[in-house]
Amino acid sequence: MAALGGDGLRLLSVSRPERQPESTALSGPGPGLCCWVSVFSCFSLACSYVGSLYVWKSELPRDHPAVIKRRFTSVLVVSSLSPLCVLLWRELTGIQPGTSLLTLMGFRLEGIFPAALLPLLLTMILFLGPLMQLSMDCPCDLTDGLKVVLAPRSWARCLTDMRWLRNQVIAPLTEELVFRACMLPMLAPCTGLGPAVFTCPLFFGVAHFHHIIEQLRFRQSSVGSIFLSAAFQFSYTAVFGAYTAFLFIRTGHLIGPVLCHSFCNYMGFPAVCAALEHPQKWPLLAGYALGVGLFLLLLQPLTDPKLYGSLPLCVLLERTGASETLLCS
Repeated sequence: MAALGGDGLRLLSVSRPERQPESTALSGPGPGLCCWVSVFSCFSLACSYVGSLYVWKSELPRDHPAVIKRRFTSVLVVSSLSPLCVLLWRELTGIQPGTSLLTLMGFRLEGIFPAALLPLLLTMILFLGPLMQLSMDCPCDLTDGLKVVLAPRSWARCLTDMRWLRNQVIAPLTEELVFRACMLPMLAPCTGLGPAVFTCPLFFGVAHFHHIIEQLRFRQSSVGSIFLSAAFQFSYTAVFGAYTAFLFIRTGHLIGPVLCHSFCNYMGFPAVCAALEHPQKWPLLAGYALGVGLFLLLLQPLTDPKLYGSLPLCVLLERTGASETLLCS
C-alpha cells in the first residue's frame, strides 16, 4: 500500500527560545531523549501486555476456559492502566497535544458513525474472496444464515463462549487500545505519521511471539514448524497492524480498528490454497482479485479525513512543529 508510506523519518524538532512563543507545545527534553522515552514507553507497554498473560501459573493450554478467564482479568487491568503510560510520557517529554488524552486516543464522538462503518466496509471488501468462499461452502442459504446470525439464542451462546469472547471482543479491544491508541500518539511526534504506521506494528508483531512458548511447552508441533509459524504470524500481524494504524490515524477513532480487528479474527487468514482447489476455483479467484482491486481503489476515499472531522494526531504534530500532509489530508 503506497499510501501508507512516504513521509520519511522525522525527529521531533524544538524551536529556539527566541522563535518560540510562551504557549509552547514542547517544553521538555531534546528530540533525541523524547524519542528514547517514546520507544521505551511503547516497549514497556508491549512487555506489560504480554507479561500479564503469564502471571497465572497453569498447566492447562491457552484455550481452556479457566485460563482464558484469568487472562481476561490481567489483560483488562493492564489495558485500563495503559493510558497512564501516555500521561507519564506527556509529562516526561513536555509535549502538550492540544486536546484531551481520551480524544488523542480515539475516544470521541465527532464522526463516530462513519468511523465505525466505513473502515469495516473497506475491510469486508478486501475479504470479498474469502466471504464468497465462506458463502459457497456454507450448507445453509442466505435467509437461513441471517436467521441464525440475528437470533438472540445465537448471540447468547457466543457470549458464554470464552474463546469467542477472547477472539471477537477482548483481544480486539485491548490490543487496539494498547498497540494503536496508546503507542501511536507517543511514536508519531518522534518519527512522523508515515514511519509510525510501520514502526508501531513491530511491537504488535513481536508481542505475538509469546505463542511459541506455549506451543513448545505442549509440543503441539515440531520445533521448526513452530518457529516457521511464528515468523508467518509476525509478518501477518505486522501488516495487519500497519493497516489498523493507518485507519486510526486517518479516522482519529479507535472504534474502526477494533471492529476491523474483530472481523479479521473471525475470518482468519484467507484460505488461498483451498480456493485454488475449490470446484468453483475461477469465480473465487476473480472474487479475490476484485476484492483486492476495489480495496486499493477505495482505500483513500473511504478514509478521507474530511469524513471524520479534525484528526487528533495531526493536531499533535502541528503543535510540535512537524508538517504532515500525506496522511492528514
